[in-house]
Amino acid sequence: MLINSISNLGDSTLKKINGTGRFTLFLSLCFSKLLKWPFPLKDTIKQTLFIGARTLPVILVAGLFTGMVVALQFYDTLIRFGSVDLLGSAVALSLIRELGPVMTGLMVIARVGSATCAEIAIMRNEEQFDALDCMAIDNHHFVMLPRLIAALISVPLLTAIFDVVGISGGYIVGVVIQGVSEAAFQQGMAETIVWNDVLMGFTKSFLFGLVIIWIAMAKGFYLHLDPNAHGAEGVSKVTTEAVVTSAILMLLVDYIISAFLL
Repeated sequence: MLINSISNLGDSTLKKINGTGRFTLFLSLCFSKLLKWPFPLKDTIKQTLFIGARTLPVILVAGLFTGMVVALQFYDTLIRFGSVDLLGSAVALSLIRELGPVMTGLMVIARVGSATCAEIAIMRNEEQFDALDCMAIDNHHFVMLPRLIAALISVPLLTAIFDVVGISGGYIVGVVIQGVSEAAFQQGMAETIVWNDVLMGFTKSFLFGLVIIWIAMAKGFYLHLDPNAHGAEGVSKVTTEAVVTSAILMLLVDYIISAFLL
């Protein structure tokens, strides 16, 4: 019994190591196609529209209500200590450093990560990648690279929009509804926010975009290597795994970046 348990643990560990190496090689191959000609500009623009522009309504709504809730919570806390003038800086710092990148990443995972993984998994299921290989068409160059570049461009921009909308939501709650001084709200932000805060948020959003699209594409692309993933059920399985894995890995990256930049 003990030997079987140890054997199963060893098999599981080896599978995880092989999977990590396979995923790393996949990402390396995608980046290696950056300088390959012709550059898939049309597909990149199409994917940027899908990842960026079509996710914008979700970001606007989520950013507005997140900023309003954050301002309401901070107002309730700060007024107890007579420090309500710090509301603007508290809202802006929490959004720019942490909530903006994380909430944007989660919204992108929910909308883009799941759709991308399902699309690529279906292509693998229908043997479209095998057909492309037969026609000497590079899968990583024409299918994966446009999605990767689009995510690296779109997620930081979506995060910036989320921050602006969130701060506006905080302004509505703090200044318009609760009656905090407008000058104190704006001056607190201006005096508190420094370049390092913006750099932290930008770095997180860039790496979050990389993690999200990487896991989504690789999970779908290697669907055929999973013995328990077949047909429509297999697509559902790897899509769920991609969403969960990318969310957890994103939060791990969030901690690492915060530890280095704080």
